[in-house]
Amino acid sequence: MSSTTLQWLSLVGTIWLQAIIGTNTNFPAYSSQLKQLLSISQVQLNNLAFASDAGKLFGWFSGLASIYLPLWLVLLTGSTLGLIGYGVQYLFITKQISSLSYWHVFLLTFLAGNSICWINTVCYVVTIRNFLSDRQVAVGITTSYQGLSAKIYANIVEAVSPHKKAKAFLFLNSLLPVIVGLVAAPLVREFDATSPKHTRVGFAVMFVITIFTGIYAVLSSLQFVTSKASSLDIMTGILVSLLLPLLVPLSVKIKELQDNRENLRIYHFTMEENNSEERVENEVKEGEVEEEIGIIEEVGVKLMLRRINFWLYFFVYYFGATVGLVYLNNLGQIAESRGCSNTSSLVSLSSSFGFFGRLMPSLMYYFYRGQCRISRPASLLAAMVPTSGAFFLLLNRTDLALYISTAVIGVCTGAITSIAVSTTTELFGTKHFSVNHNVVVANIPMGSFVFGYSAALVYRNQGHEHYEHGQCMGMECYRNTFIIWGSLCFFGTLLAFILHVSTRKFYSQIP
Repeated sequence: MSSTTLQWLSLVGTIWLQAIIGTNTNFPAYSSQLKQLLSISQVQLNNLAFASDAGKLFGWFSGLASIYLPLWLVLLTGSTLGLIGYGVQYLFITKQISSLSYWHVFLLTFLAGNSICWINTVCYVVTIRNFLSDRQVAVGITTSYQGLSAKIYANIVEAVSPHKKAKAFLFLNSLLPVIVGLVAAPLVREFDATSPKHTRVGFAVMFVITIFTGIYAVLSSLQFVTSKASSLDIMTGILVSLLLPLLVPLSVKIKELQDNRENLRIYHFTMEENNSEERVENEVKEGEVEEEIGIIEEVGVKLMLRRINFWLYFFVYYFGATVGLVYLNNLGQIAESRGCSNTSSLVSLSSSFGFFGRLMPSLMYYFYRGQCRISRPASLLAAMVPTSGAFFLLLNRTDLALYISTAVIGVCTGAITSIAVSTTTELFGTKHFSVNHNVVVANIPMGSFVFGYSAALVYRNQGHEHYEHGQCMGMECYRNTFIIWGSLCFFGTLLAFILHVSTRKFYSQIP
């Protein structure tokens, strides 16, 4: 099999991994049941959500491992950590293990959260290396599927075990990444080729497939669709859509076979001349794209931490995507406190819109590059503004406001997450990317603890004031929290504007 076909297969393998890697994103769908099964308070439940994010504090270990170890081993290490973290919790929930304390569950959740970093690092490294000249597009397509993780898991659980969600989610979280990891391990590796053939057509087809998948995910999350279609039908549809990207490497292989048959009828010197011209064209195109992308400087972690741009960028992410992720982590309790019973549908909706949010920056970059250019900091700024507004919209008590705000936060959080990969590359280079980006996303567990814990305290205080057993129902449970989160997002918007001004000279020089 040619290296070009294998490169496209590596992209498909990465898509599959990203689609099942977001095991922490489905936490809101079963958090209420887990709270009852473990007999814990809202603060303790929030600590478990923090533990999952806290695993990212040691994500830089996976970055170092990707430098010195084979990528397949890094991938399987991450899958194994997830198997242990979620698997032991499943055995405890099903009463196969009886002597497990709350802090054991906390540490297991931490371990499971760290497993995501290992798999994510492999996905980023493989995608960037195999599609160097189109890394923004390739990374955007693959990471968009991570936004579908909660949707995929929720659909499987609704079809298989709708009444025992906590047990079903923990079972899937432990086994699915291992199974997909074993399938994808031979595919997700670096292949020795300068630039894949038929790149533009291939990515155009990938975009069509990805957009179709996203539209299906959104429509199948809406109540008027779920009321008419069975859970099994919806699950089958989403799983089939994950197989559609295989059409690209399959088409490339068929095209290669056709070309080989034609080349048998052509003189040897003509073939050499055509191949030589093709190599020159590929080198020119690749050089043009590299010049267009640009890098401010190549620095390691120590020098990066001394840069003002790093701290601006770090806190933009902290007050933007991280606050959004904390909201999504608490979505189950937020919906319950507002009297919204259809939590799974809400989680699926946030996941589906997060999918489009991750895809949107790459889509715009791919089709509008050369016509107009928006810098990464300006893109971050554009995503921060509606996020802030969405939190203030949540002060409205209607279900419509809840759904709209959740969709907006899902889109913008996904967009910031996708833009951040390219921003880290452009600000601090590609050589140390695997370590540098894991340092950047270390802000997620910090924000998860600070923002999530404060929200849990407000919830507990309101619960003790109005209800027994610390359960809070009504708008007052999260009203002050939404005001604080919206204000922090607004402050992050100002920081994004400063970062945009600081880097404007560099981006203005890129054609």
